[in-house]
Amino acid sequence: MHAMPRLMSEAGAAAGFAWDEFFYAEHHNPHTQQAYQRAVRRFLGWCDGQGKGLTEITPGMVGKYLVGLGGSPAKRNLHLSALRGFFDRLVQRHVVVLNPASSVKGVKEHVVEGKTPEITIDQAQTLLKCIRTTYKKKGTQVANVVGLRDRAILATLAYTACRAGAVAKLRLQDFQYDGEQYALRFHEKGGKSREIPVRLDLQRIILAYLDAAGLATEQKDRPLFRSTVRRTKQLTARPLTSKAIGELVKRRLKDAELPTRLSPHSFRVTAITDLLTQGVPLDDVQYLAGHASPRTTRLYDRRQKKVTRNIVERISISVE
Repeated sequence: MHAMPRLMSEAGAAAGFAWDEFFYAEHHNPHTQQAYQRAVRRFLGWCDGQGKGLTEITPGMVGKYLVGLGGSPAKRNLHLSALRGFFDRLVQRHVVVLNPASSVKGVKEHVVEGKTPEITIDQAQTLLKCIRTTYKKKGTQVANVVGLRDRAILATLAYTACRAGAVAKLRLQDFQYDGEQYALRFHEKGGKSREIPVRLDLQRIILAYLDAAGLATEQKDRPLFRSTVRRTKQLTARPLTSKAIGELVKRRLKDAELPTRLSPHSFRVTAITDLLTQGVPLDDVQYLAGHASPRTTRLYDRRQKKVTRNIVERISISVE
């Protein structure tokens, strides 16, 4: 990001070593690096404003800072996690004697259901069907590569319950055929990889995109889903980012006149809820979703929400 905060630069070479080690050697995920570094910078800036040096920070100051930080429990717990890890590293490098964040309690948060809105089965079908995969050129219908790409991305989200980040990382070699069926190998956060079988309709959708884009003969380490040259229908050699996939989903939702509060993660919620509704065992759904704990999978389950709606509809009060 930028230069180290003043409190760190004044603490000497060991502090600078610990800073680089914690943010760039211990944490390789760029999102974690950025989130933790923002949290630590903000806290050290606050301490500097209090007139305190690095070795003068106490657990009470950390607790007071977190209370004043406000926001959701998740936000405050993220900041606390960043501070605990960072000061642990400072202790290991003998920059400070004790970790002032280690005894500070986090904020308890009891989450029964995730906040991501689900896309209904009908809405998902409408979205996939309304994408134009051809267009007229000089009186002839030709393949719309961008439409075929977008349909393939949306279908992958819908039929694999994967994250947008995992879709963005797909390479041509990750769409694999073993002589009997196709599979997609996803590279998830935390260095995990999973192989998900491709159902027949998704197979046809991806193959149609690859054929129209002329990607079948390209090197297998090249991106599967490519960005475009601005508003043209020409694909580049660069992969779509997870942010671009999110924007793509919003744009397609708007074109289909569907709620734009939905997101790529909405497909994940729907796939998990749908499978659990059909009686698929929780551990099978958990593996499909790539969750380390069944508790996380249950956060995506919206079956109880549907029961609640049915119950409130039975309340006899009426305005009509």
